[in-house]
Amino acid sequence: MPRPPRPDPSGTAPRASRPWQTWWRDLAWSSLLMGMMVALVGTASSFSVIMQGLAAVGASPEQVASGLMALSITKGVFAIVLSLAFRRPYSLAWSTSGAALLVATGPIEGGFAAAVGAFIIASILLALTGMIRPLARAVAAIPAPLAHAMLAGVLLPLCLAPFKTLSLYPLWGVILLAAWLLARQIHSLLAVPAALLAFAGILSFGIRPDWTGLLHDQAGLWTPLVWVWPQFSLTAAASLALPLYLVTMAGQNLPGQAALRLNGFPQGHATALGASGVAGLLSAPFGGHANNLAAITAALCSGSDAHRDPKRRYWASVWAGLMFIPLGLFAGLCVRFIALAPVLLIQTVAGLALLGTFSGALLSAFQHQSSRVPAAITFLLTASGVSILGIAGAFWGLVLGGLVLALQSRTRRSNPSQNAR
Repeated sequence: MPRPPRPDPSGTAPRASRPWQTWWRDLAWSSLLMGMMVALVGTASSFSVIMQGLAAVGASPEQVASGLMALSITKGVFAIVLSLAFRRPYSLAWSTSGAALLVATGPIEGGFAAAVGAFIIASILLALTGMIRPLARAVAAIPAPLAHAMLAGVLLPLCLAPFKTLSLYPLWGVILLAAWLLARQIHSLLAVPAALLAFAGILSFGIRPDWTGLLHDQAGLWTPLVWVWPQFSLTAAASLALPLYLVTMAGQNLPGQAALRLNGFPQGHATALGASGVAGLLSAPFGGHANNLAAITAALCSGSDAHRDPKRRYWASVWAGLMFIPLGLFAGLCVRFIALAPVLLIQTVAGLALLGTFSGALLSAFQHQSSRVPAAITFLLTASGVSILGIAGAFWGLVLGGLVLALQSRTRRSNPSQNAR
């Protein structure tokens, strides 16, 4: 007598009992609407952050648009394939925290070609993390306070931008902050889109740039892909690739897996993590810095608002993926539109989008008294923007913070009386 199929702890039915021909039966209006919201929020909430990050490491406007397009298409395609293949709501995203790291790092030796080489290395590490379990365990062993402190230090410069705007552009700064705060009172997901609408209003009626160049740009509406031949160097690997990998893992992949587990999908995410690294590897030669498992949008797609039945929630991620692709095709037009504004205003919108992530990272970094000093060292050294031996502060912050934490732990073990203090 054959054994009955084992139940899947993720809440989805066994694959043998759900052939591919039954996809259409799982369609629902709730998943369609959620997919639309995820695509719009996932793009609008961090578009300016990615744009700033790529430009900071030397990308031209054409390369920025190409990178955004490549990231959008790859995350859309891979979300569709993974969600349909495993019937789980796998939502992919571009690395917002990684883009903030690019802003903090700034230009590196070798220009954007060296940055693209670092993107490739980081994506390979992300792919290997999903394929090699000891590597995943090694990353998970990094003390959480230090990882969150590094993330907070990376985000700090952008999160200061809204308040700098109040000094240099008082009226515009007040408008952006007011739009963000008022929309946040209605729903947190509306805050960043409201700030973007306010930004568009300021650009259209406050700055009033010359629209002739935008409307008659020879590039047209569609975004061309721009191939960038990568350059590889130890300096770029240490100062950009490794911190980009760690920040993406700590800031988005691990929270993304946690969001799926929280909504009843506890297992089987290693393949999706590896696939996100492959997606980043495909987009890197065209200027994309990193793809990863989404955190916020994964929570939306895997939650009950996507569908009451967990077995049918994967369609929310499929719809979101289908909408990411055409949004990426218009990345060039968006970049040219946003570039008409002062850089500080763009950074203000990016900073507002990252305030929630920054506050959460800061709280997690300093939550435990025993690790506050090492976390403070990691945070301050990362946020300082210093470069030692050509390697950015994010790497040194993690190294020095880890050294201090290890020394503290050794001292406590050798002198137990300190534990009682």
